[in-house]
Amino acid sequence: MNRLPAWHKDFLRMLPTIRQVAHVSFRHLHGDAYDDAVEEVIANACVAYKRLVDLGKTDVAYPTVLARFAVAQQNDGRRVGTRQCVRDVLSPPSRKKERIVVERLDRFDDEEGEWVEAVVEDYRTPVAEQAAFRCDFPAWLGGQPKPKRRIAEALAVGLRNQEVARMFRLSRGRISQLRREFFDSWREFHGEVGAEVGAAPCRKRQVGEYVLSPPDRSTLDRIPMLEGTGNAPQR
Repeated sequence: MNRLPAWHKDFLRMLPTIRQVAHVSFRHLHGDAYDDAVEEVIANACVAYKRLVDLGKTDVAYPTVLARFAVAQQNDGRRVGTRQCVRDVLSPPSRKKERIVVERLDRFDDEEGEWVEAVVEDYRTPVAEQAAFRCDFPAWLGGQPKPKRRIAEALAVGLRNQEVARMFRLSRGRISQLRREFFDSWREFHGEVGAEVGAAPCRKRQVGEYVLSPPDRSTLDRIPMLEGTGNAPQR
């Protein structure tokens, strides 16, 4: 039976301190990103300590120094046992060098315990309109009162009136009423109110740094929370 090398026990004695430094350094991360960063620091510190053992310099191996070195390596995109392609836009070195920001298009809803897609793949709606919707919808949602915002999010992921009513302890009639209010609010957000009765033409809305035109009917139809308003097709 293979025995562990002597330095292994010495490293395990330093491990709690190294782990604590990693926890503090990456407390701003969440989920898998947090776990990966902490484990990468531990692996990096272990490799560094093994190198010091080989050089006979264990007298300068302090857990906090090893941990800070490993944290710096992780922040610089230097991983243990994994080569990074600088031409890969998703690799940490490339993102840091080119100042590329990568964001995920889903999020985890702690209350529902499930993943929520920010964008549902849609082959009917043009890509430009899908991109506009990604900018418009969060801006519109941010303008809703917090209680209504949560109801709108529940409807937006496709929950039925009955399910949302039970979730927020409201009547199904109230949820139907709110669904209609959301539809009217969405149209008003895009300046569409009055456009169908000969009022002034829809004007463009400025949201952040984007200037977006009102979406066509297909964009409105693919928002689940607008179903049942009489203005979107039923599933």
